[in-house]
Formats: sequence, structure tokens, C-alpha cells
Amino acid sequence: MDTEGFLNKIGMRNPHENLSDSSKRFLDGSQYRFEVPGIQNPGSMEGLLDALEEYEIMVHRVTQTKGIMLLTDQEILKMVSMAKDAQVELFLSVGPRATYDTSASAKTKEGARIGYRLRGYDNLNYAIEDVKRALDLGVRGIVVYDEGLLWVLGKMRKEGEIPHDVHFKVSAHCGHGNPASAQLMEMIGADSFNPVRDLQIPMLASLREAIDISLDIHMENPKSSGGFIRHYEAPEIIKKASPVYLKTGGAVAAHHGYDTTRKEAKERARQVLLVQSMINRFYPEAVMSKKGTSDLAIPE
Repeated sequence: MDTEGFLNKIGMRNPHENLSDSSKRFLDGSQYRFEVPGIQNPGSMEGLLDALEEYEIMVHRVTQTKGIMLLTDQEILKMVSMAKDAQVELFLSVGPRATYDTSASAKTKEGARIGYRLRGYDNLNYAIEDVKRALDLGVRGIVVYDEGLLWVLGKMRKEGEIPHDVHFKVSAHCGHGNPASAQLMEMIGADSFNPVRDLQIPMLASLREAIDISLDIHMENPKSSGGFIRHYEAPEIIKKASPVYLKTGGAVAAHHGYDTTRKEAKERARQVLLVQSMINRFYPEAVMSKKGTSDLAIPE
């Protein structure tokens, strides 16, 4: 059997042969949702939610990227309360990562390939404790940067060590961008998969063929990760890669982990409005999830 034949046999079809629309959907039957990243604290979250009301638009997921361990209990509880009231998902990021620990290599050009992964037993232990703290405070969405950590957390969820309704999102900083990697992430516990930021639509289609969990696609990026903006591609991304989270507002940030101000949070909401306008104009029949739908990882 040739290579393409074998890949097709295990669920990885060549998207260039017939780039058909995705028939996969979220559990509520919808095709797309919005995610706003870089909301690092209660102040920026409040600013974002106020702006969403002003613009009369909807966001389904708010993501913090600096790390759970950099938030106090009271800050997390405030964000949990706001997310519950707004009926949006709140995803907090695992704090321990190579760039925060004593690794000198991670801060070099070549060593940067380790990304935000974990070094050694202790840091794996710290990361699990970081997650457990967030869960104890009501959070039900966690962003992970390390495949081994995801595997452990998946086993903990399966065995009842952590709540069964926790959702795990694989970050783009893991560096995955092919259907085999996507399928592996789904197998070891991912509920949502953020591939590398610059994949073309046929590449996204190949991921969609291989997995059933949602894809999180960057609609725009800060200059530190390319600076590209894909607003006009949103309709085609929905068609070919649904179910998708359209990750919007990144162009406002100077870099990953950027501390978004209240004013900048409003600008992130404005970017959502721009993408929504593109969808309304070029693919008005696209189905967006309604507020508070049952499969969202809304805090408890």
C-alpha cells in the first residue's frame, strides 16, 4: 500500500483531492464560536464583557495565558463569577513552564524549541497542583502546553481524580500542525486543539478530517507570532474546519502573555465585531453557538 493509501486508511485523507466542507458540528449543532485570548485578570475581563454588551456581540470563551499561579485566589474567584454571570467559558493556563523555571536553555535561540513544556518530575507535579487549585476554585477550562501533562490529566479525569466535566485545550505553543499530531492530542485527552497559527485552509481541512474535537484557529496575531490577520478567511475556515473556535483579538497584543488593559480589552471585542461582520456578509447561513449552551466549560 502506498503512503497516501495508508494515511487514508487510518483517517488522514489528502485534502487536495476533494476539499469538501466539514459536516462535523458542536454538540448543539453549531459550526463556530468565538474565543478571546490574553484576558489576564479581572479588570481586563470586566472591560471585555462590558464591550461585548456595547457592541451587541457574543463571545463563548475567554482565555488567560500567563498562568494560574500568577493569579490570587480572589482574582480567580472574580473571573469565575464574571464568567458564570456572562455564561462564557473561562480557560486558565497552566503556570509552570520551561520559560518560568531555572532553565537557561529555554531562553536561548536553539533551546526555545522546548517551548512552554515541563522539565523534570517536580515541575510536572507543580503543574498538576496548579491545575487542581484552579479546579477547586470552580474553573472548568484549562490550557495545556505539555503533551505529557495532558496525558496525566486525561487519566486523572478518567479515574475520577479531577472533575469529569473539565475541558483541556492544547495550546498553539505546543507546536502541532499535522493530522497525526492532532489525532494523538485527541486520544490522550484534548477537548479542543489549537494548531500552529499559520496553517493554510487545506492544512486545517486535513486536521478536521482526522479529529472530532473543536479546532481553535487564530484569526489574527501579535507581531511576535507573525502579525497576520485572517478576517476575510473566516467564512471558508468555518466551512472547511467546523466545529471551530475563531480566536480573535490577538493583534491588539504586543506579544504572548501581554497584560491587556481595559481599553485594549474593548479593542479585542471590536476585533470580534469585525470578524462577525465578515461572516454575516459572506456566509450568513453559518450557525453560531447560542449563549450558555450545555457543552461549554462554564465555571461552577
